[in-house]
Amino acid sequence: MPHDLAIIIVAMDRRWIRPCLRTVFAHAGDGVALDVVVVDNDSPDATTDMVTAEFPRARAVRSPNHGFGHANNRGLMTCDARYVLFLNPDTEILEGTFAELVRLMDARPLVGLIGARQITPEGRIDETIRRFPNALRALGEAAGVDRFRGRPRWLGERELDLAAYDREVECDWTSGSFMLVRREALASAGGFDERFFMYSEETDLCRRIKSAGWEIRHVPQMTILHHGGEVGINPRIESLGAMTRIMYARKHFSPGHRLAYTGAIALRHGARAVYAGKGERGALKRAASQRVLTTLLGREPIPFAELTAPVAMMPAGTPVPEAAEAPVGVGRGARTSPGAPLL
Repeated sequence: MPHDLAIIIVAMDRRWIRPCLRTVFAHAGDGVALDVVVVDNDSPDATTDMVTAEFPRARAVRSPNHGFGHANNRGLMTCDARYVLFLNPDTEILEGTFAELVRLMDARPLVGLIGARQITPEGRIDETIRRFPNALRALGEAAGVDRFRGRPRWLGERELDLAAYDREVECDWTSGSFMLVRREALASAGGFDERFFMYSEETDLCRRIKSAGWEIRHVPQMTILHHGGEVGINPRIESLGAMTRIMYARKHFSPGHRLAYTGAIALRHGARAVYAGKGERGALKRAASQRVLTTLLGREPIPFAELTAPVAMMPAGTPVPEAAEAPVGVGRGARTSPGAPLL
């Protein structure tokens, strides 16, 4: 019999794995068969050995580091479960059980993917209920109005009504730090597009799942702590985030919409490159936005392009080996060469 739920955790190092796995097993619940998989994404500190020694109920899979989506797909290939949870390593389960989530999904046959209630280390709600990106929402972000709770919904991706996070609501996409997916939804939409090294791959996956006819919802039955905000400001990471958003637009938007969307992103970072506040934090933000703009213009390579899954770097028209085939539902027209200008 297949497992009820596979939990796939991609680890770059062992920093967060212990608390993550401890809380995963503590919140399993009754009557659920779990398959917990830690994908060792080329870690430098023997993460696989630690997982094997300290968590015998988990199993480790080694993978070369070709990005977040590539590693999740490698873990997925080893699983037989009815549902799959893609879980960030820098998370801890605080409330709820996985048995409860499995029963919830069993009772909702049209739901293909769910996200959970997430809080930051400071105790505030992480606004993970999202609407799909478009040019108007990117413009709202460029103007800074996306952070105001009274703004129209069409000027921002995030759901800012905190009361929404205490009830079950339908949404377009949710954070890749916690995405529980029905196996049939993955079969009809495909896995992660490995051309996204990191960022926007969850937005792309949710869009394909919705396009395949499935619902996506936020559910409050589980609450997790997500440490993601502790990364800080890194120009290379900021540049990668902007580039993957534009890659997403090149894949899903019409040419005119794509141009407007790219222009809104350029406007946002152009303004921040001039002024982004005072002190060290402001200087870091300016440096990050300057890096984004130089990458947009093709003067810098796309960050981590040299590590991205090999299928993503093949020249247009190259036959793709069966083992490296991009997931079902993923078109190849969005291929982006490192260093190519995107404006």
